[in-house]
Amino acid sequence: MAEIPLAEARPAAFDWPVSPLVRTATESKARNRRASAAWISRHVNLLRGADAIMVTAAVYTGFILSEAGFAPEGPRDGGAAVAAAALAVIWLGALEAYRTRDPKVLGIGADEYKRVASATLRIFGLMALAAVVFSVHGATAFVTVSLPAGLVALTANRWAFRRRLAAEKLRGRHLSRAVVVGEPEDVRYVIQQVSRKSGAVYEILGACLPGARRGAGLRVDGRTVPVLSSTDAISRTVRLVDADSVIVAGPLPGGNRFIRELGWKLEESSTELILAATLTNVAGPRIHWRPVEGLPLMHVDIPQYGGAKHALKRIMDVIAALAALLVLSPVLLVLAAVVRLDRPGPILFRQDRIGKGGQVFGMYKFRSMVVDAEARLAALNQQNQGAGVLFKMKDDPRVTRCGRWMRKYSLDELPQLWNVVLGDMSMVGPRPPLDREVSGYERHTHRRLLIKPGITGLWQINGRSDLSWEEAVRLDLYYVENWSLAGDLLILWRTFRAVARPSGAY
Repeated sequence: MAEIPLAEARPAAFDWPVSPLVRTATESKARNRRASAAWISRHVNLLRGADAIMVTAAVYTGFILSEAGFAPEGPRDGGAAVAAAALAVIWLGALEAYRTRDPKVLGIGADEYKRVASATLRIFGLMALAAVVFSVHGATAFVTVSLPAGLVALTANRWAFRRRLAAEKLRGRHLSRAVVVGEPEDVRYVIQQVSRKSGAVYEILGACLPGARRGAGLRVDGRTVPVLSSTDAISRTVRLVDADSVIVAGPLPGGNRFIRELGWKLEESSTELILAATLTNVAGPRIHWRPVEGLPLMHVDIPQYGGAKHALKRIMDVIAALAALLVLSPVLLVLAAVVRLDRPGPILFRQDRIGKGGQVFGMYKFRSMVVDAEARLAALNQQNQGAGVLFKMKDDPRVTRCGRWMRKYSLDELPQLWNVVLGDMSMVGPRPPLDREVSGYERHTHRRLLIKPGITGLWQINGRSDLSWEEAVRLDLYYVENWSLAGDLLILWRTFRAVARPSGAY
């Protein structure tokens, strides 16, 4: 690999000659960064304007319905108009106060949607309380019409702007230029996760490793990431490569004092310092910060496997599954007819799976294999291409003609909606395992059985059978311990995209 030039730091007091080529490159980078900042600013302002239109339309719709007699309470004395104007202004103010347009959350994960929902629900909660106290006319229409209409409109608006931003970042624009710092294994893990899951947020320029020399390389997923310097020269390296961020991937020589002093040095170049949590299976909903006399303590909540949140998840599961069965009933009938006409045998295939707490249940699928598929399994074990305890074959001879395209688009799994109604499964959860798979689990892997398995989940939307066994287990355990209702909705949405563009489904 060509050596990356990292010249000695030059004191500002001396006028060192700079080659025209270096000066041109530096000026070009500065122009690109200014142009990127200007584009992001325009993007945020456009989003702010679109939000204002959505909020105004939702509030105006509620106002019109209240004036038309939709809300029976109170005389029509003009109070509804005042309430509507106040609601629109306060709603927009709440979206601003909750930093729903912070560039750091735009297009990244579910936090953007959570902030919009939190701001909206809190404002309407306060409005409902004020309506009761002050007998505000039209409040019913605002709550029953403006609230759901506004939430849907704002969510759709965010999705559209997220697509716009994602398209730009996929072209390599507006990315945060980052240097990853730490021990080789920690750096490798962080780069892998950023590359796979960040949705094009960071451009990894290289790594700084303890005791390393510039010009070396670190192999990550088949590619070589340049080693820019040792950890003793991070601040100088950041200035030379014009980085926006430094990601600390794990413990560093010198410990907390080193990181504190690194933060001070990075202030000089306005470079952001990012600490990657070593608690790799803990997500934001379980983490709370509490300062105690200047000492920031990170509290990690104990995972909950029951209670009100799980009861609400069950209600949502039943509603969603019944609605899906009703809407998809014509499709289910057509698929049933196709299976019947393709090969002799039953339409549905029932297979024992292991559910919550190790309970056995019968999982239903459209039959996508020959009738004696289970009996022929032993003869194919030597050709297994699955990860870990899974059995998978890309060209499994037991799969029927219609079964191939049904499995590709996950249509064979639609009967599992009935398993959700019965309470054996959830819409979102870990993959439902076979008994022979569970018998091969390591001790920690059994934690997958702490909640109900799902029709879809993180495994299904992140590559399915293309994932390694370790990665599949990590994703399932992450979900088990950190699931949320908002996260479930996001997974369901991503499932539709995964079905349309299948990967690892065979």
